[in-house]
Amino acid sequence: MRKTITVSGLLGMLALPAWAEEAAAQVQAAAAPVINKGDNGWIMVAAVLVILMSIPGIALFYGGLVRTKNMLSILMQTLSLFCLVTVLWVVYGYSLAFTEGNSMFGSFSKILLSGVTPDSIAATFSKGVGITEFVYVVFQGAFAAITCCLVVGSFAERMKFSAVVLFTILWFTFAYVPMAHMVWYWAGPDAYTSAEAADAANATAGFLFQHGALDFAGGTVVHINAAVAGLVGAFMVGKRIGYGRDLMAPHSLTMTMIGASLLWVGWFGFNAGSALEANGSAALALVNTWAAPAAATLSWTAAEWAMKGRPSLLGAASGAVAGLVVITPAAGFVGVGGGLVMGLISGVAGLWGVHGLKRLLGADDSLDVFGVHGVCGILGALLTGVFASPDLGGTGVWDYVANQVADGYSIAAQVKVQAIGVLVTIVWSGIVAAIAYKLVGMVVGGLRVKDDEEREGLDLTTHGEKAYNL
Repeated sequence: MRKTITVSGLLGMLALPAWAEEAAAQVQAAAAPVINKGDNGWIMVAAVLVILMSIPGIALFYGGLVRTKNMLSILMQTLSLFCLVTVLWVVYGYSLAFTEGNSMFGSFSKILLSGVTPDSIAATFSKGVGITEFVYVVFQGAFAAITCCLVVGSFAERMKFSAVVLFTILWFTFAYVPMAHMVWYWAGPDAYTSAEAADAANATAGFLFQHGALDFAGGTVVHINAAVAGLVGAFMVGKRIGYGRDLMAPHSLTMTMIGASLLWVGWFGFNAGSALEANGSAALALVNTWAAPAAATLSWTAAEWAMKGRPSLLGAASGAVAGLVVITPAAGFVGVGGGLVMGLISGVAGLWGVHGLKRLLGADDSLDVFGVHGVCGILGALLTGVFASPDLGGTGVWDYVANQVADGYSIAAQVKVQAIGVLVTIVWSGIVAAIAYKLVGMVVGGLRVKDDEEREGLDLTTHGEKAYNL
């Protein structure tokens, strides 16, 4: 945003006493948020780190977990969906998610990023501070892309490529976009100047934001949302041929380890970038994203070692992802001690999710999307309500009218709000996913490939290529 000051205006400012100059500066800041180049630069880097999580992070992590004959299919799905969602985000996704509309959807006012210019400013979480809106568009678009890429792990190795693409379009439009709007859309801190103004601003926010749900970086929007859609897909697509009878071991744990490491590095942008500024909140999220997954890796490894007599690399890598998932909604809200406790719990919870819960559900969730992202996403959302308490080292909830941490934080009340957020996400994503799978199956003549194509592998039968020429 360009700002000009006339000579007469400048002389007038000089004639003001010091207290009046300060008041005038505050009024100007409220009217025109200032962009800090440090904040802008950090969110640009964070956006790129989140993109790294999709390509190549989740692609390699998932690719190593499938059998050799399906390696390229996973890489192709990840790359294609990343590109598809990026285009959809620019065309209408950003507009429907991050403009004022109703409590579920935004409006069409920024279709094709109409009105977004290099001078446009997006709000942060500090009054009078903004970032370039184009940067915010990319950052949030990268979140949308990786969420859709996560879903494919549940039905890996047997779903038609055309079905994957069409399902993603529907689910992105009717599940991801409204969830992002419900959890993250608000008028920005500058609108909260009085109790009356705050009430008016809240009335324009997303449904779960209005109810006070805390989700720093996507426990509901990303992880639970994607995990539920994946689990519904695992049921509706059906089990892989030979599931429970044939060996379906990962073909390259080396590749999975590389992918997990790239995910962890990218996750620093995912979580710390969600502060939208280069400040103490970002630093807290950075530390939690470093420490909590480390604790989760150790607890998963220890529990697996005790159960099976051997610690595995797959378990350690999965533990790291479990810890990253659990700390995502809490990263900027909980203290480091709370983050470590959450990480330790998530390692054991994730191990149960991919073994005990998976057997109870009876679904062929190929790459354990629900066992890790679903279980630890739900756990993280609920525990955010516990450890965000100032009494337990958390930040509490900021009162933008009083410009201080709100008094009287109630763990029970906040956990109730968090539970509502979890329930809304599960129901919304599950219903949308079920309808989308059904419609897509009708359009493309069934969701899964033919039996002989599945046995031969999707790399050759769908894409005409082989990952390895040995």
